Order: sequence, then structure tokens, then C-alpha cells
Amino acid sequence: MDMEQARFNMVEQQIRPWDVLDQDVLDLLRQVRREDFVPEQYRDLAFSDMEIPLGQGEAMLSPKLEARMLQEVGVKATDQVLEVGTGSGYMTALLARMAHRGNVRSVELIPEFSSRAAAILREHGIENITLEVGDAARGWKQGGPYDVIVLTGSVPVLPEAFQADLKVGGRLFAVVGDSPVMEAQLITCVAKGVYRTTKLFETSVPAL
Repeated sequence: MDMEQARFNMVEQQIRPWDVLDQDVLDLLRQVRREDFVPEQYRDLAFSDMEIPLGQGEAMLSPKLEARMLQEVGVKATDQVLEVGTGSGYMTALLARMAHRGNVRSVELIPEFSSRAAAILREHGIENITLEVGDAARGWKQGGPYDVIVLTGSVPVLPEAFQADLKVGGRLFAVVGDSPVMEAQLITCVAKGVYRTTKLFETSVPAL
């Protein structure tokens, strides 16, 4: 399999058509080797438009959804970022590359996922990360407040704790609702205690 051609096709045929046009995001997707984060048995599917099983009922999100998440939160170089659900570590890597002078705190419920992600992230030379094991589905106070919060799984209702942990100007991406129809939302803290919710698109992803 020609990985570079497959990566090119992923960006041009899946991600661009899904309104991901931020050049920094597109460049990053070409640089970070997604195939390294995919379980070995699914390596040939690394660039497919699908969720890839990670085991224990969890999955990597589709490439176009990961890319759209990145574009929507607009990570800046010095941002402090919270990722809820480390999973494969791929989104952790993308966030850390964008916040290269900041830090990404990523919390995972399943210890095996966190340790596997830690090993791959080390191989990629990504150091501006803090990996923790715990249940952050209702918020995670350690290290906050944050410039960016990303939930990599869906929640039936968005806990207010996440909004409260945003700095002024901070952005939160979450998929909210119940299967089969959920809504991707971007919540921005426009002033202390004041939030603006932008409804982005309908989707359906595994729960946190």
C-alpha cells in the first residue's frame, strides 16, 4: 500500500470536501503519520472514511471529523488544551503540534489506551503533553482553566463543568445528544460566565 498516496487522497477526497480548508490543519494532517496510531490489524484502513476499532468498544473517529474538530477550535501555539478521551493518541498528537508552545492535557478512562498512546507519542517526539488516567466525562479541574477543550466522544447532555473551565475566549468542541442523531457544537466563552453556542453539523459518534 502506498501510504503517501493514501494520505494525499484522504486530505483531498475526504477532508477538503467536508469544508476543512484551514491550510495549517491540512498541512498537519499530511505530516503526522495517522497509520502509526492505528491498531496494527487495521493499518491498511488508516486513511479510510470510517471509525477504526480500538477495542473495548472504543474507536478512532473518522479522519474528516478529526480534521473538522481541529479547524473549529482553532488551536493557537501557546494554548492550554484539555482533551477528554486520549484513545489512540492521534488527536493528542495533532493538538500538541498546533499548541507547540503550550500544553495538551489528555485524560483517558482505559489505562491500556493511555500507555499505548504514550509510547507512540514518544516515538513521534511529542513532549508538550500530560497524559492522565481517569473519568473526565463530567469535567476535569486539574490544569484548568483552558483555552481549548475537545471531547472525543459524545455526551447526552454537556456538563456545565466544561464551560466553567474555559478561559475567556476559550473554545469547546463537543458532540451532544443521543444516537442516531447528535449535534456537533462549538461553545465559546465570550465573557466571564457568558457562552455562545454554535451548532455545526449533525453526526453520530461513540459515547465518552
